[in-house]
Amino acid sequence: MLLCTSGHILLMLQRQTTDPTAEDRLRGNRRPRDARKAGGHRLAVVGSAHVWTPPRTMLLLLQLLSLLRELTAESPWGLPVVADGPASLAKVVMAELADLKLENKPWPGGTHSLHYHYLALSEPGPGLPQFLAVGYVDDQPFIHYDSRVDRAKPQAPWMAAVDTQYWETETQKQRAWAKVQQVETWTVMGYHNQSSGTHSTQRTFGCEIQEDGRTSSFWQFGFDGQDHLSLDLETLSWVSAKPVAVQTKRWWETERCYAEYDKAYLEGLCLTSLHRYLELGSQSLTRKEPPKVQVTRHTAEDGSITLRCWARGFYPRDISLSWWLGEEELVQETEYVETRPGGDGTYQTWAAVRVPTRMENGYICHVQHSSLNHTLTVAWEAPSHQWITSAKVISIIFTITFLLVAGVLIFIKQYSQGGEEPHNSQNPMSVEAAQLLC
Repeated sequence: MLLCTSGHILLMLQRQTTDPTAEDRLRGNRRPRDARKAGGHRLAVVGSAHVWTPPRTMLLLLQLLSLLRELTAESPWGLPVVADGPASLAKVVMAELADLKLENKPWPGGTHSLHYHYLALSEPGPGLPQFLAVGYVDDQPFIHYDSRVDRAKPQAPWMAAVDTQYWETETQKQRAWAKVQQVETWTVMGYHNQSSGTHSTQRTFGCEIQEDGRTSSFWQFGFDGQDHLSLDLETLSWVSAKPVAVQTKRWWETERCYAEYDKAYLEGLCLTSLHRYLELGSQSLTRKEPPKVQVTRHTAEDGSITLRCWARGFYPRDISLSWWLGEEELVQETEYVETRPGGDGTYQTWAAVRVPTRMENGYICHVQHSSLNHTLTVAWEAPSHQWITSAKVISIIFTITFLLVAGVLIFIKQYSQGGEEPHNSQNPMSVEAAQLLC
């Protein structure tokens, strides 16, 4: 009996437990000074990016890797599996690894996250990749893999200096993930009674650390853009989003160590890797840029008025927007949207509130951000050009009305004089209208 598939486990553990004398190099060909022991912790390798890992974790990883190297069988994933021989011990080691939580230090500058997004297509069309992988730190891409190019490449300036060994390792890892997810794609297609056509699977997972040291993580799997499965990290069980996903759930439940390893990665090595990437990109990722705040006024078809408080160009992501009327915060009355990337390495968001007509000036938007040393307050101000435009419109209306009245008076005067036709060629109506205007 086969205990668990281990393709992705093997390929990732090989990256994380490689001989440090060969891969403990982030830049150049020599070992960095911080490659020695420090504070009772051993420096582990995650794709040549160094993270501090407790000795027990390293021991478990090395022990598990030695078990996986004994494998000869292949799983439905197309990669090695744990067979009968070392199965029981591997299960114990994996369970210990899943239950082991690493000590995480808080990181200044708000909440930070490390996310990966994978996409696989069954039959990609022209110009489309069969597999695509993108890694993000704080919603900023830092690594990219496209099966058409077949190379992992940096997406952030602070990753460009990382040595070639890191990129070679990442390339090999993403190639293996591409094979795994292709098998998943076609298997799930079968569960949907589909044997051809373009279909996709999406895998997204990651971890987050807040400024006070609290952490969270997630793992989700989708099919054709719809939620399919997610991992409950507390119970180590797969949660199906729809009835057809139950078949995938049963398949993965037979591979118990899959969930255990995902938990171990998300709550351990993912967080320590995030710390390392924050160190590498500290100048960019820990910078602070204040928000540019503006309040706009919008009138709906029914005449209702909405004030919208915009915050743009700020970094880091965490921000607080609120609407106040006097000393009262309008929590229930305020509409919020999720903060989203602005496309230039900063973020943007808004908060809106409906207000009575001609009461706009009483509403104040409060903005709090780590880049500000005080709460910023902004109110709506009527644009000065609005009054100029209104004056022009009134002037035009007055002129047109005056001309119409003058024309009517001249017409009445002509007929009151007997309706005689003028003998000169010039129109008397236009002459008298001109005299009235002068």
